[in-house]
Amino acid sequence: MVPLRIAVLTVSDTRTEETDESGRILVERARRAGHEVVEKAIVTDEQAAIEARLRAWIDSPDVDVVIATGGTGITGRDVTPEAFEAVYEKSIPGFGELFRWISFQKIATSTIQSRATAGVAKGTYLFALPGSKGAVKDAWDEILVLQLDSRTKPCNFAELLPRLTER
Repeated sequence: MVPLRIAVLTVSDTRTEETDESGRILVERARRAGHEVVEKAIVTDEQAAIEARLRAWIDSPDVDVVIATGGTGITGRDVTPEAFEAVYEKSIPGFGELFRWISFQKIATSTIQSRATAGVAKGTYLFALPGSKGAVKDAWDEILVLQLDSRTKPCNFAELLPRLTER
């Protein structure tokens, strides 16, 4: 297993370090899987603030993966997907599709309200998850823990990391 360096971002107008359960779940699960959590932050549901945090992390050689929670719904304040799409070089549409398929098994058609998304920018993986504890657990336990593990066969995101910046 090759440990990856992960930054966790919570997007919320109301969460604090004390109340950020979804962010805490991601940190705990990433560490338990053997990865290094290099930073954790909370930003408000403002596209410019989200983009600024993402750009700082994708410019850092110390961050391989950013996982965000929150702001992926369809209300007026939910702008996380727009912020992520503004920094993507390439999107990974299958991530959102697979997440919603997994989520459908648990919350039925309510999953249609999720705009979970993923992509790549400057050699860094970017994942945006809904803010609920259940959604974070589903995304980590059924997708990310496997795809961020270099031992997952037949292929995984971890093994592609060195090739993300090829031209």
